[in-house]
Amino acid sequence: MSLLHALGIFGAGIAAGTINTVVGSGTLITFPILLAFGYKPVTANVSNTVGLVPGSVAGAIGYRRELAGQANRLLRLSVASATGGIVGAILLLSLPASAFKDIVPAFIVIALVLIVLQPRLTRVLDTFRARRARESGQLGPLTFLSVFASGIYGGYFGAAQGIMLLAILGLSLPDEQLQRVNAVKVVLAGLVNLIAGIVFIFAAHVAWLAALLIAVGSTIGGVLGARYGRRLPPAGLRAVIVVVGIVAIVRLV
Repeated sequence: MSLLHALGIFGAGIAAGTINTVVGSGTLITFPILLAFGYKPVTANVSNTVGLVPGSVAGAIGYRRELAGQANRLLRLSVASATGGIVGAILLLSLPASAFKDIVPAFIVIALVLIVLQPRLTRVLDTFRARRARESGQLGPLTFLSVFASGIYGGYFGAAQGIMLLAILGLSLPDEQLQRVNAVKVVLAGLVNLIAGIVFIFAAHVAWLAALLIAVGSTIGGVLGARYGRRLPPAGLRAVIVVVGIVAIVRLV
């Protein structure tokens, strides 16, 4: 690996860690970078998943105040996320590599659509939450099933898993402030990465240098995202992610 490639992967890790904490689409930064530097799609995805785990931990620590008082619900939701992550990781390793290469462009398109629609989705969630502000916000079976499904998606690929979780939790927890919901999202998405990453470490080929560079970068990004990420211009972040996502689709197709 050349110094230029190493710096590129490290920088992508910082960007991904920040974006994962704020929005939840960091994979659309690191995954295309790894593809551009010649890594095979499945190896790129596996190494990216392992590398992003420390960034999620850093982001969760940064949101510790927002997580206060949510231990019970977080524990219950974590079971659904972790189970889904295991299923998704097993699917990635069980299905042919060609299937991943064929399926992922569609996943990236879905992720890009969610990113573009995020402002409208946020407004819809805010309206919904305002109407149900006095309700208890109890978690029902549909919530756990949806979180489980998002875990499968995250274990298999992961781009925009955070946005999916924000939508699910935003509809399920109308009594909570959005930043508290976002804190739960950071933990659940990070847990899926952790569980899938453990599976990959023992059962897949990990490009360890690339994963290490992403890990260090994403840790820095996770801290930056929790501390300063709310000040970043959302439109600019979305524009960058969309451009990089389109590049990834071109590379895969």
